[in-house]
Amino acid sequence: MAAGKNPSDSALAAIVSSPDFDGELSSLADRKRREVYSDEVYLRGLIEISSYCRNNCYYCGLRAGNANALRYRLSKDEILEVCKEGYGLGFRTFVLQGGEDPSFTDSFICDVVSSIKKLYPDCAVTLSIGERDYSSYKAFFDAGADRYLLRHETADEKHYRMLHPESMSLQKRKECLFALKEIGYQVGSGFMVGSPYQTVDNIVADLRFLQLLSPDMIGIGPFVSHWSTPFKDFENGSALLTVRLVSVLRLLFPHSLIPATTSLATIGEEYRKKALISGANVIMPNLTPLKVRKKYELYNRKLSSSLESAQAVEQIKAMLTDIGYRAASSRGDVKRPDN
Repeated sequence: MAAGKNPSDSALAAIVSSPDFDGELSSLADRKRREVYSDEVYLRGLIEISSYCRNNCYYCGLRAGNANALRYRLSKDEILEVCKEGYGLGFRTFVLQGGEDPSFTDSFICDVVSSIKKLYPDCAVTLSIGERDYSSYKAFFDAGADRYLLRHETADEKHYRMLHPESMSLQKRKECLFALKEIGYQVGSGFMVGSPYQTVDNIVADLRFLQLLSPDMIGIGPFVSHWSTPFKDFENGSALLTVRLVSVLRLLFPHSLIPATTSLATIGEEYRKKALISGANVIMPNLTPLKVRKKYELYNRKLSSSLESAQAVEQIKAMLTDIGYRAASSRGDVKRPDN
């Protein structure tokens, strides 16, 4: 598979169906990311601001119907305190992530975003707080938010219905993503690898949808089950397939920012490194306060310490040096082809 080419559905399906790590594909992808982004890896400070969610996605430990979930939400002061710590550690992007928490009103989010930007004007703010109305997205953008992450999870309607309750809509999710692009955000999307009932054709459809959307950021990770969800007995997704798809994404989207995700590292630390040498160029260490960090449990054994912890930034930098990369000190904005 060559960079910049558009392989056929059957060619993509053949890549997806392969069970092994593809060293040649990995090398091609790494070469392409170095052409665009050199050897830099961008570090984002992840702040998980709320474990409350109004939705009931069947795969997620934060789902509203999970009576065993440990709930919390951070105050504005707590979020700003975490940003202060992160800024001192060298982070220049803060990612505010949470469930779709009705208590976080537009005015609250706008206040938090504008406060961060006032205190740290050289930093980017990324939001990942789910589906909102166009007016809400516009208000957040006007308050200073730079990026928005909203994974589509699956682009196939039939598969979507297997993962979500009737109250949720794939069409609404897609409309949100295109609204974010229209407003002017750097937009991120992505999907789960190996989610229940997923087929090879579903993954090809995900790649085709991403080509239609043309996102600035693409996050994928293996499905990892949670003990208190309807999907608790399903097998985890393949870490090797996820790494292979990272390479495919780098070749299809040379300019996109692609993270080596926490779910990959949860399956095995070696897979984070494989993703980095296969085209990924972002890591999002966790800045969430330690007193609540373990409560944000999307799936079983979600990592929040060691190299997943923002406080381990020096170890993260050393790990990157060991595998031939270096941590960037900038905001790490997307390098679009027209830049």
